[in-house]
Amino acid sequence: MYLEEIVDNIQLENDRFECKAVLNRDDVVGWLKTIAGFANASGGEFYIGVKDKTNQLVGFDRKAADNERNYFNNQVNEHLTPRPQMNISFIRYEVNKNERFVIRISVKESDIKPVILKYQNIPSIFMRRDGFTNGATYEEIIEMSVRSKKTQYDVLESDIKYDPDKISKLKDFYSRHNNGKELNEKLLRSLGFVNESGYLLNGAVLFLDGYKGDKTKVQCSVFSGINKGSERIVTINRFAGNIIDTIEYMVEFVNQRMNHGIIKLNDKRINIDSYPQRALFEGIVNAVAHRDYYLDGTQIQIDIFKDRLEISSPGGFYRGEKLGKTYDLSGIISKRRNELIAGVLVACNVMEAAGTGFDKIAEEYASADKKHQPYIYSSSDHFTLVLPDLTYEDGINDNDSAPAVTFMPVKNGTEYDEKILSFCYFKAHRVSEIAEYLGVSDSSYLRKKMLGNLEKNGYLIKDKVSRAIYYKTNQEKVILK
Repeated sequence: MYLEEIVDNIQLENDRFECKAVLNRDDVVGWLKTIAGFANASGGEFYIGVKDKTNQLVGFDRKAADNERNYFNNQVNEHLTPRPQMNISFIRYEVNKNERFVIRISVKESDIKPVILKYQNIPSIFMRRDGFTNGATYEEIIEMSVRSKKTQYDVLESDIKYDPDKISKLKDFYSRHNNGKELNEKLLRSLGFVNESGYLLNGAVLFLDGYKGDKTKVQCSVFSGINKGSERIVTINRFAGNIIDTIEYMVEFVNQRMNHGIIKLNDKRINIDSYPQRALFEGIVNAVAHRDYYLDGTQIQIDIFKDRLEISSPGGFYRGEKLGKTYDLSGIISKRRNELIAGVLVACNVMEAAGTGFDKIAEEYASADKKHQPYIYSSSDHFTLVLPDLTYEDGINDNDSAPAVTFMPVKNGTEYDEKILSFCYFKAHRVSEIAEYLGVSDSSYLRKKMLGNLEKNGYLIKDKVSRAIYYKTNQEKVILK
């Protein structure tokens, strides 16, 4: 038998069709690149259990077909990013009264391009054209990026069906933060939690009760001193769960380890925590809502030091400028990277629709002195909120937190090289801040002979935010002692 005998109106000779008798376990890239190529082009039909060129049916029995489908699905999940939008189905037919199955994978044109095939840590981009799948050209990659229809991970369709019994933790979380009100189906659908076909979007999957995937990983650490480089790690915990469990785990981790103090006034005492509860909660929710869920192998990091708490989230500010360091939290315009996730958290009444969470953090520290003011800094791959420990009397002293570093001597270097590279190691700084730290004037000599020379030789990385110039140490050339 042949494929055209069991599939109506099939177009066998075009760019959108390919078949394999079985999936080659020894050459996974050989067939995965076809799926990626379809997704990067205009989609296509991929059949398993059909001989290539002749389209003769080979098929599988019921158990073998299920195993082959599972293997296909696992390999796609492991090696293709973002996961292509696909519909996997079984086509049943009979041979001598014995049932057989062919697997059909309908691959849609990806809303987010390019779809990248990563195998043995080597990323590749493929394109389907003229009936063949080949590496994409530079021009094709640029065009894919420009014409990409959507850019957010959480609003893409998953292959998981919606089951209202599997979001009990989300329902409970919603009720606790909405005066006992019940989360109803109408609200979820209005948020885009589930599509018209009954499938969850990617962001919705992260709220499922049993979710334990890598997308929500967090790492929580406690350090004995004021920097990572030379201080002992007291505690390091890792956790993965659904978004609700992740938020509550991070809050509980900090609450169990923060200090508690007392401020004595003339007529009373005021209890004080290291980190105001509202500021802590807002910071953690913001990190979860704006995390870049495309970045596999990363995690939200909670780092507790003697003088501060740092909450770092994978991905820089969405479509925003990189910030060297800013105390003006109210001036930061927070753009949503994850519309669905943010929408659910807004509905749960734990996030502001207007994106004013940073304002609340600033309010909690409004009466604190300069050394106890929160700030934010970001790069292209992460952003970090720093909350000073209000029970630590000395506050945050950037000078003290400069780590000891080592590096190859810089050509035409100066006596200030080590101090500059140490000062800029963990945080980017403006020229004026570097000058103040060094105790020198903000002069052309500083900018050209000192900073310019370090940049020229690759030891400093320069960035510009509005009119301000920031410098950050290149950690590939400078390491901690």
